[in-house]
Amino acid sequence: MNSTVETGAPAGASPSPEHATSPEHAIVTAGLTKRFRGGQVAVGDLHLAVPRGSVFGFLGPNGSGKTTTIRMLLGLVAPTAGSCAVLGEAMPAGLGRVLPRVGALVEGPAFYPYLSGEANLRRFDAADPGADPRTVRRRAAEALDRVGLAAAAGKRYRAYSLGMRQRLAIAAALMRPRDLLVLDEPTNGLDPQGTREVRTLIKEIAAGGTTVFVSSHLLAEVEQMCTHAAVMRAGRLVAQGPIADLRSGAAGPRLRVDTPDVAGAAEVLAEAGLGGVGTEDGQVTAELGDGVPERICAALVHAGVAVRGFVVVRPSLEDVFMGLTGEGFDVDA
Repeated sequence: MNSTVETGAPAGASPSPEHATSPEHAIVTAGLTKRFRGGQVAVGDLHLAVPRGSVFGFLGPNGSGKTTTIRMLLGLVAPTAGSCAVLGEAMPAGLGRVLPRVGALVEGPAFYPYLSGEANLRRFDAADPGADPRTVRRRAAEALDRVGLAAAAGKRYRAYSLGMRQRLAIAAALMRPRDLLVLDEPTNGLDPQGTREVRTLIKEIAAGGTTVFVSSHLLAEVEQMCTHAAVMRAGRLVAQGPIADLRSGAAGPRLRVDTPDVAGAAEVLAEAGLGGVGTEDGQVTAELGDGVPERICAALVHAGVAVRGFVVVRPSLEDVFMGLTGEGFDVDA
């Protein structure tokens, strides 16, 4: 997207067909809605625009409608209302043309535990009617190498770590060239090492030109690997846009100074025109506003204030979400 922070539906009408087929967007939805029996709204009036070539984080707590949205995008669930386009094709009418260009990992990998990683990929590929069986060995080797599992190609799946299993699932999605990769909670249940492995892999895939759509409830994780994000809450879109623009929609950056001379530091920050000056436990904080950190630090030193630490704290995605909804959701779990 080129806008800053969008909340709810875009101003004006739904995205036009021209917008849907624009080379700028890999996914566009217009009023996409899914109601289940009893009138429960899983996804309501969703207007989403995913730029091509981006790593797009689809954020929200468990039960916010992320997986249901993905199922509608992939033609696994029919929407109650609204429309969506994937890679310029209206869905589900364009399923046959779109799905060969899309790799997906939805709700965790499922492989045969007693087969090797390579053997699992070959069986997976055999179920793809568009795959060429004559090239399966080469393509499996290339996919395993791409996700860093070449050395473990002959190892049984049951002996793989959680991180290796997630990487194998991504390899399965990359057995053919893909323009779009859809990953539903790819780091769910992983230890820190496995999380880093998958995060690095996603960045490498995106660097190769593939648009990556990542569903997650982990704000801190998305913040580290995504270029754009959308935030869902109770089936509704709260905000979307580039990560930097989402941050700018929250409260501005704050300055934090660690010093034994709290009173002196507070006086210097106030004289520099900074607002919201506060003190607590050897720290002085203030709203940075238009202040230049280098000049403020120099002013502190010039005034004889001992500076132990000097940090500009910028808003995180969690701050953005809290500012928009007044609530939080799992950041570390």
